[in-house]
Amino acid sequence: MTALVMSYNISVAILSHLIDDFLDYVEVEKNRSPRTRDNYAHYLGRFAEFAGEDISPNQITLPLIRQYRLFLNRLKDVANRPLKPVTQNYHIIALRAFLKFLAKQDIQSLAAEKVELGRTSERHIEFLSPEELDRIFIAVPRNDKIESLRDITILTTLFSTGLRVSELTNLKRKHIDLTRGEFMVRGKGDKPRVVFLSSKAKGLLTQYFARRTDNTEPAFVAHHGASKHQALTPRSIQRIVERYTKQAGIVKKVTPHTLRHSFATDLLISGADIRSVQAMLGHSSITTTQIYTHLTNPHLKEIHRTFHNKRGRK
Repeated sequence: MTALVMSYNISVAILSHLIDDFLDYVEVEKNRSPRTRDNYAHYLGRFAEFAGEDISPNQITLPLIRQYRLFLNRLKDVANRPLKPVTQNYHIIALRAFLKFLAKQDIQSLAAEKVELGRTSERHIEFLSPEELDRIFIAVPRNDKIESLRDITILTTLFSTGLRVSELTNLKRKHIDLTRGEFMVRGKGDKPRVVFLSSKAKGLLTQYFARRTDNTEPAFVAHHGASKHQALTPRSIQRIVERYTKQAGIVKKVTPHTLRHSFATDLLISGADIRSVQAMLGHSSITTTQIYTHLTNPHLKEIHRTFHNKRGRK
């Protein structure tokens, strides 16, 4: 990638060409997923459209960035709604990554550290209480249909492991060690981590695999229709979660990721340390995991009320 960039005369290098080089760098040297490359392309394409694709790197200045942030703040989406602050920050994060790339190539431009992220409100995390989880699990029919067994196994595995829905749909039967109750997945950035199964999830997986008559590799497949024995898609998993949430009478929006949030929250409330939770979720940064810590505050408050200064109470 460096050779490609340095083949330009830096004094006349234009933004659009350098963005293309950056996207190649992200894909090849940083080994990021195609989706990450596409996201960078989208955000930086918007910046190039705003600033002009033929500007040179040294024309990226703080006044230009301020104007860009104002542009993003006033921009409307397809539903004529303003961009959320977190979405605006995604644009700025991509731009900072691009500026760091320019600096690494000794191309003069604005220093990335001078571009600050905007303040956003605290991220709201939706999770399920133990009672709500029980209601969803109970909503799955207990019958002889393999689809019912598959569905309760999916729900239990999601809550047992904290898997992302993409990790679940990419899972192969041969990858799961039912004897040890664990397996390895590769999450974001192709980072490997070991995932552990609860005894309930292990038992359900054993039953489900024993009922399977196909020889296909995916852990979870369709059992009827044109897609029979094909791996379930993330959207299929979403529909399964939505179906039983509705049947359980839960009105809030519940997704496969809600079960991941519930997994993390359950661990923290039960006393797990945040570094261990970070490892089990596959977060590269502890900051990402810390979004869950405020959810345990009511629990900590109750512990404080129950146990603090008992000797001094009248």
